[in-house]
Amino acid sequence: MGGPVERPVPDDSAPEQGASQIQRATPGPESTIDRQVGKPYSTEHRGMFGVSGSGDTTGFGGLVSEPWSPPTAERPYGSYFDDVVDALYDAYPQAAEAIIRVVVDRNELTLHLNREHLVGVAQALRDDENLRFELCSSLSGVDYLGSAHRLHSVVHLTSMTYRYRLRLEVAVSVEDPHIPSLTGVYPTTDWQERESFDMFGIVYDGHPALTRIEMPDDWDGHPQRKDYPLGGIAVQYKGATIPPPDERRAYR
Repeated sequence: MGGPVERPVPDDSAPEQGASQIQRATPGPESTIDRQVGKPYSTEHRGMFGVSGSGDTTGFGGLVSEPWSPPTAERPYGSYFDDVVDALYDAYPQAAEAIIRVVVDRNELTLHLNREHLVGVAQALRDDENLRFELCSSLSGVDYLGSAHRLHSVVHLTSMTYRYRLRLEVAVSVEDPHIPSLTGVYPTTDWQERESFDMFGIVYDGHPALTRIEMPDDWDGHPQRKDYPLGGIAVQYKGATIPPPDERRAYR
């Protein structure tokens, strides 16, 4: 077998460019970022894995990921989505005030709502004969760190009658994290709202017993917020010490 093949390097080859020398690209007017409606969630990320406090060991140190959120959808939405939105406007007279925007992304219909109308919209979706969203499949929290209303409560509804699916999304700030509870409309949200409260600190007003469900009652903070410290303890392993996460490299 022969040895490794040596490939000549062109004389005009420039030295490898460091991450600090790579200039950020400025998106043009035709880019998705500039055409989207509303402020994007979160903040930009640099590098592939969000590593900070060390040299570029990934080769992706110059990569810049712009913050992005799906743009507001325009009619026709496609699929059964137009029928659902039209039926909701007929069933809930304040729908125009309640719905901030409609998003169709990854073949899912999402209604972003003002929190004051969440319960009324949910009840109309459940009870109207043209909608019949009888099942709340799940309720969860999301933290878009870097945006003003960073805490989102996301509700997945299913119509067993028509085989429709729908997402409701409400956004609140850390300073005012209150959202009306859906337990009076969908009792299955009881423990799910408790988990979202426990992990993200979203307060569901009107919940019958809003207490922590996973962490101890006296726990300080909400572990799934993006700015929550990793913490941890050092671990001894075969004579070596593995430091706790917050003493290792900083990852986002």
